[in-house]
Amino acid sequence: MIDFAQKPLILAPMAGFSDLPFREVVKKFNADLTISEMISSNALVYESKKTLKMLEKSSLESPYIVQIAGSDKEVIKKAVCMLNDLEFIDGIDFNCGCPVNKVIKQNAGSALLLNLELLKSLVSTIKMYSKKKSISVKFRLGFEEKIPDQIAQACEQAGADFISIHARTRKQLYSGKADYEGILKAKQAVKIPVVANGDISFENAKEVLAFTQSDALMIGRASIGKPWIFYEIKNDQKISETLKKEIISFHFEAMLKHYGEQGVKLFRKHLHEYSKGYKGASAFRDKINRCENAKAMQQELEAFF
Repeated sequence: MIDFAQKPLILAPMAGFSDLPFREVVKKFNADLTISEMISSNALVYESKKTLKMLEKSSLESPYIVQIAGSDKEVIKKAVCMLNDLEFIDGIDFNCGCPVNKVIKQNAGSALLLNLELLKSLVSTIKMYSKKKSISVKFRLGFEEKIPDQIAQACEQAGADFISIHARTRKQLYSGKADYEGILKAKQAVKIPVVANGDISFENAKEVLAFTQSDALMIGRASIGKPWIFYEIKNDQKISETLKKEIISFHFEAMLKHYGEQGVKLFRKHLHEYSKGYKGASAFRDKINRCENAKAMQQELEAFF
């Protein structure tokens, strides 16, 4: 399903950002693989309308992976069986990296790094019931202590086809430097493909790939406000201002298509990111915060970029 020999570029699942329109943008501009926002297995099983909407994919997304989170074996089994019925989903990723307190309190996300037996049992459950082409796990280097090799081996033993590693512990959240040595340690401990994640940029992408000996790169926060990073890494060159404007307009159109008029308000946070570093960005943000319809926002966008 994924050709790791080609060292693919993968969009990381990001709550509130990697929705269908954003994934459509990065797919159009050179991302090889997209993953949904994190989906709660509980919310999925109890068929929350909002959760079912989050599963939808763009026609550009192939392959497409859905990421689930949870810690209850029975609920995860039910969630996997529900996903089996959706033919447009190619793979299931299991979240063992989310550092948010709300998720940790449910013994899910990076809390599972404190209990590798439970983690292993849950990944085994996904493997046993899934009919999808791939099963993967995304995790951090550890909760407080760095044990990436042990976590990687637990995932491999449970049947994961590949793993993605954010080069920080849960304790670090998103602060401090990414520890690429931790990813290398995990890579050397397993035979399955390893994806490197954490602080990857246009400038360091090749270096991280070489140092970690990884099979792919996963980009998250660096793509917010810069979804063209995949294009830049692939083509080894920065993009033109003209193409930037084209991408921003394409993103806005995708938001309106998916969310209707609500897309105008939802797009504000993206325009805040897109405008960073531009002269007059503060005044522009102030204007778009007051835009209530698509036409007004399009006019502001055209004039500013």
